Amino acid sequence: ILDALRDIVGRVRGELRDAFRVDFLLKDGRIYIIDAVPVRRSPRAALRVVVDLVRDGVIDEAQALLRIDPASLVDLLHPQIARQVVRDPIARGLSASPGAASGRLVFSAEAAQALAAQDQSAILLRAETGADDVRGMHSAKAVVTMRGGMTSHAAVIARGIGLPCVVGLSDVRLDPATPKLIASDGREFGEGDPVTVDGTTGEMLAGEAEMTPPDVGGAVEELLAWADSIRELGVRANADTPAEAKTAREFGADGIGLCRTEHMFLEAERIGPMREMVFAESDAERRSALERLLTMQRADFAEMFEIMRGLPVTIRLLDPPLHEFLPSDPHEIEEAATQTGRTVAAVRARIGALAEVNPMLGMRGIRLGLLVPEIYEMQARAIFEAAAATNVGSSNPVVPEIMLPLVSANREVEIVKARIEAVAERAARDVGRPISYRLGVMVETPRAALRASDIAASSEFLSFGTNDLT
Repeated sequence: ILDALRDIVGRVRGELRDAFRVDFLLKDGRIYIIDAVPVRRSPRAALRVVVDLVRDGVIDEAQALLRIDPASLVDLLHPQIARQVVRDPIARGLSASPGAASGRLVFSAEAAQALAAQDQSAILLRAETGADDVRGMHSAKAVVTMRGGMTSHAAVIARGIGLPCVVGLSDVRLDPATPKLIASDGREFGEGDPVTVDGTTGEMLAGEAEMTPPDVGGAVEELLAWADSIRELGVRANADTPAEAKTAREFGADGIGLCRTEHMFLEAERIGPMREMVFAESDAERRSALERLLTMQRADFAEMFEIMRGLPVTIRLLDPPLHEFLPSDPHEIEEAATQTGRTVAAVRARIGALAEVNPMLGMRGIRLGLLVPEIYEMQARAIFEAAAATNVGSSNPVVPEIMLPLVSANREVEIVKARIEAVAERAARDVGRPISYRLGVMVETPRAALRASDIAASSEFLSFGTNDLT
């Protein structure tokens, strides 16, 4: 009877080509089949089912790929809240970046860094994030913002570094004076209170929840290998640091499509020289600070090129306005004054001079590269010297792709391109061989999109920043 039942179940699975639950009746030594229905399954189980069906020859690899929801696959690559956890929601927002994490609630980047230094998990909550918060986001296990949408700063950065993120939190109030988070039911959550963020569902929960670890091997790896064998679309990663480049390589990315160099300047040991460059009152002071930054950038690029050897790496030159690298709170302003040997009044005056009404459209990107050309020249030199060092004696050379941000007109590209070519020629003379690279443009302004055919005349590639254009 058991052999007969096995045969029936095998026929159902083979002919209907899926995992089924078979209801049957055993009477007088005979089996009667009542029904066969597809098995209900979690995303993790669904993946294993299709892999088993392929291994048994029931379906082919292409059919298996079509049966898996890509969104569920993304979820498998991040920690998730265990299914048996009883949820105690504080509030709900937009699920900006998948995955889940628990930790202690903090309200500043500095607090997140302090907890990370003590090997404790931090959940960073801000009204909204800016460049100053990136250091805290790298230290936190998850980030939540009161405002923002799917293309907000927090959402874009969190997705780039694989951080669970919820934005646009509703039904709660942030009291910045205390600080504390006040839920709609009156509960208050202060700094250090345990909370959990579910970036997959967009929930923020009270307390620490049990987690299911990511499933990055076995069936996932096998399915992704099948996808690689039949796909027609290349996929590059966003990676701003060597650590992120290593993760991208491990996940099989076809290269780096965007390396945002400003994030390299935001680390604790680098923000000082960057601020010295911003505060510089003469060309000599500025070049002195840039020389220190050159050493750091060159080391970063060399490490990234070594990791991504043989694959393209697109590096965007400095994009944000300079004021984003300046301190905002009184303690940091005093610290910056000490670091740069200036008075607090002088630091405040410089911050005031660089303030803008609309920073997103102000003195940033290629406009900054035109007015302070030494910055882009330093970055180009760091890229060329790092590539030259990586390619010595290599049969698998890296060809860096330099990308100019916030372009609006072809003339801007022509001016900066001439300067970068001059840097490349000097670097080639220094190393005794030609420097290979590609120069392109990031199209993020409506005008650049409309005039893309003009800009293409001076560019070897165009990269459309769709989150900015939409």
